[in-house]
Amino acid sequence: MQAYAVARLRAVQFGPGIRTYLERIDATLAPYGGRFLIHGGARVVLEGGWPDDLVVIAFPGMDHARAWYASTPYQEILALRTAHARGDVMLIEGTAPGHRGIDVLPA
Repeated sequence: MQAYAVARLRAVQFGPGIRTYLERIDATLAPYGGRFLIHGGARVVLEGGWPDDLVVIAFPGMDHARAWYASTPYQEILALRTAHARGDVMLIEGTAPGHRGIDVLPA
């Protein structure tokens, strides 16, 4: 089952640190099958407020996502992001094929 790294970033300071982070992140993703699905982008807010940037990276599975985040190459650049942006980051499993809304209800 696919897994995702999801980040909601705010107060991003686009300077040399973030530039270096962005220049290097793709190489950290490749060995783990990671790929950007959402990386900022235009949005239409339908409910509430959403001043933050959204980033979603897909991985083949949770083991791949965990290994990427813990990897030496990613850990070497992580401080470049955290020093220049505040945010919330999580790894989350996707749904199985055929998933329906009611599948989350208790039995």
